[in-house]
Amino acid sequence: MSASRPAPPRPSVVALVGNPNAGKSTLFNALTGYHRHSANYPGVTVDVGRGLLRGSSRPVELLDVPGTYSLAAASPDEMLVCDLLHGRMTGQAPPDAIVAVLDASNLPRNLYLLSQLLELGLPLVAALNMSDLAQKRGITIDAKRLAERLGVAVVPIVATDESTLPPLVRAIERVLSAAASPVRADLPEVLRAESRRLSNEGGSGLSDSECLRALLDRDGATPQLFIRRGGNPALLQAARERLAAAEVDGAPAEIRARYAWIHKLIAEVVQRTAVTRGAWSTRVDRWLTHRLFGAAFLFVVLAVLFQSIFAWADPLMSLIDEQLIGSFRQVARSALGDGMLGSLAADGIIAGVGGVLVFLPQIVILFALIAILEDCGYMARAAFMMDRLMGLLGLSGRAFIPLLSSFACAVPAIMGTRVIADRRERFITILLAPFMSCSARLPVYVLMIGAFVPPAEYLGGLVTLPGLVMLGMYAVGVLVAIPVAWLLRNTALRGGSSAFLLELPAYKLPRLRAIWQRVYFAARGFVVRAGTVIFAASVLIWALGYFPRSAAVEEAARAAAMADGAAAEDAEKLVAGALLRASALGRIGRLIEPAVAPLGWDWRIGIAAVASFPAREVVVATLGIVFNLGDEEDEESPALRTALAGARNEATGGPLFTLPVALSLMVFFALCAQCASTLAVIARETRSWIWPVVSFVGMTAVAYAAAFLTVVAARALGA
Repeated sequence: MSASRPAPPRPSVVALVGNPNAGKSTLFNALTGYHRHSANYPGVTVDVGRGLLRGSSRPVELLDVPGTYSLAAASPDEMLVCDLLHGRMTGQAPPDAIVAVLDASNLPRNLYLLSQLLELGLPLVAALNMSDLAQKRGITIDAKRLAERLGVAVVPIVATDESTLPPLVRAIERVLSAAASPVRADLPEVLRAESRRLSNEGGSGLSDSECLRALLDRDGATPQLFIRRGGNPALLQAARERLAAAEVDGAPAEIRARYAWIHKLIAEVVQRTAVTRGAWSTRVDRWLTHRLFGAAFLFVVLAVLFQSIFAWADPLMSLIDEQLIGSFRQVARSALGDGMLGSLAADGIIAGVGGVLVFLPQIVILFALIAILEDCGYMARAAFMMDRLMGLLGLSGRAFIPLLSSFACAVPAIMGTRVIADRRERFITILLAPFMSCSARLPVYVLMIGAFVPPAEYLGGLVTLPGLVMLGMYAVGVLVAIPVAWLLRNTALRGGSSAFLLELPAYKLPRLRAIWQRVYFAARGFVVRAGTVIFAASVLIWALGYFPRSAAVEEAARAAAMADGAAAEDAEKLVAGALLRASALGRIGRLIEPAVAPLGWDWRIGIAAVASFPAREVVVATLGIVFNLGDEEDEESPALRTALAGARNEATGGPLFTLPVALSLMVFFALCAQCASTLAVIARETRSWIWPVVSFVGMTAVAYAAAFLTVVAARALGA
């Protein structure tokens, strides 16, 4: 018998922790060779990157956690960092060591977090990142002296230069083998004593450092954790009263003490020399953040961004949809015929794949441009410029670009909300994004306006009624989003306004590798996760529109076409229309007819609304089939517009489509969530199906109410 092989050793776990903009994620990508995997922990709504450390003689798993300025957790993202560092993350072993990523060009601010990390009792290595930028700014840091003063290894690096990383890898290996003895910041002894007392007697099981947070951070998450873990709130209150009696004013006392320690440390290890090279950044910011010139430049940037995802992506999307997917659909029909297998392959499977791939150009272009703007340093300036305007919605400036992008497509826009650090604000932005009129709604607007809105002109032809209606459709989503944002902020996503702490990073040239990595993971994540839902929805709608397949209905429709002397092509369109009306989808349309009748609709419009769930623009093709014109008709088709204008309401005998009905249909599609792609991406970004359900139900209810009020008001005005 052969001896069994011993199991491979468990990789050591090392967490990369640092302030936002310290280069933590860039360092993580460089150390792991861009082989990043998401850690899907229960209850976690942000990405935690995982990857194996390259160049190490032992297996080491790196964790890339959200950036944080302090361990005083004030948000779920910051609480995630605290939970992981203290070993409370379900499904994740506690870290064996920490790599604290410090921005060498802004060392005092970064040392505040480091002073808290040193007190956790975990082996630690300080990665002094952006050392090249610090030198350009005339900042010289004595890394050897800093290491002696901190009691941990300090390694100067440049995360974008892989040749500087081997010493950091060696330092990580050494600290995992022989833990260092870090030096703690000089805090008032009464603070230390009270935190030790809470840790020993409070009953929560929290460490000294966590009890210090519970003691000082009255509005943070740690005091709540102290109580949830069984801590005695009376002891916590008594400790705070003893601090007050000792004239220690809580958190401010800690902040003063830590910064006093930091300034003393900086005086020993940092030298500054006067330089003039960095002054150009300040001069540029005088223009780029100016109320007038900065706003004009931002308008140009946003126009380019909007144009790129609205127009530049269109040729590529058409190529994928019409040439690639269209060709495969033709091949499938030729190979498998017009029966069930051919229809399943062409209209179900291949169309479902196309419904996923068609979004890739927009996602790639949007994320590439966002990555460029972030990497060069302008994104922070744009957020600063738009912060006051977005404050009307209770959001910060970082929400503006995702919401603007939603006018092209909500899918990449929702994925773009990853730039928003605050969870509550990110979720509100995600739920508001679908209210912006995306390009998929445009065919519905063009069809209805072209067929039913009179071409009236005003101001000598400068303003037209169709143009005003089109503008109204784009404006209605924005106007409805305002009260929805207020409702979300005061109900499901209740909470105080998050502090918009914004650092303006130094300008620098974008890095192609970092841009490629950002785009690649965004595109892959969409295809793998959201794509499966979109594909399943497409196949489901195909099945509802195909089954049950009645031979009697098909024969009757074909006989009627022959009796009318219809050409072969027209006969097939008549048959397709009859089969769709007799399918499960047609029956659903009749089932919901009583519900949509108050909107002026009948069951045929109901069919189109249900069929458009995979993608809103499908409503036009579905109307073409319902009215026996085939699925090749588009919003510009005169035949389709004529058919709709001549359609009769089966219940009343009057015209089916009137101006009030057309307006109600447009308003409904302007506000509804009829887009499986959007709902799938909401689920992917929130890591929960609760929010897509909330979005679908809530938006459908709002759309229905608005459509009803529209048709009533239009009829009352005699339209």
